[in-house]
Amino acid sequence: MESLIINLAKPADTRKFGRCIGRVLAPGDVLLMSGPLGAGKTTLTQGIAKGLGIKSSVMSPTFVLMRELQGRLNLYHLDLYRLDNLSEVADLGLDDYFYGDGVTIVEWADRAADILPPDHLRVEIEYVNDNTRTVRLTACGERYQVLLTELEALRKGDG
Repeated sequence: MESLIINLAKPADTRKFGRCIGRVLAPGDVLLMSGPLGAGKTTLTQGIAKGLGIKSSVMSPTFVLMRELQGRLNLYHLDLYRLDNLSEVADLGLDDYFYGDGVTIVEWADRAADILPPDHLRVEIEYVNDNTRTVRLTACGERYQVLLTELEALRKGDG
């Protein structure tokens, strides 16, 4: 597996990097996010949405489990925080989203890692301090190795 590690100094930087990610996503892409509460999963998703050309606001879908947003590609934004066990996730019938023509982002993906697609971009966000976060992107599958290469090129160009 190939990884890219980035330090982001403030929420605006997180959104800016998210826009870079959104610009290179393709139909069927799946991003599995993990990190503690308040680490910036939704902030990064807000940037990704902007990179996908989505005009509407992005809020955490914690209480509704999934939000669908429309842009260049549909964004299926899922949040598994409130689910207690794997059977609850399996019963949601998420395959249509994972293998559809949009982009799927799953927050708290570690709660259901065993039943999520094996090919994906893993996004781990960790606190460094009050403002700074470390984001580790790990490619799981050939498509996502290509995606990491594209993101590194964009980032070096200050996307």
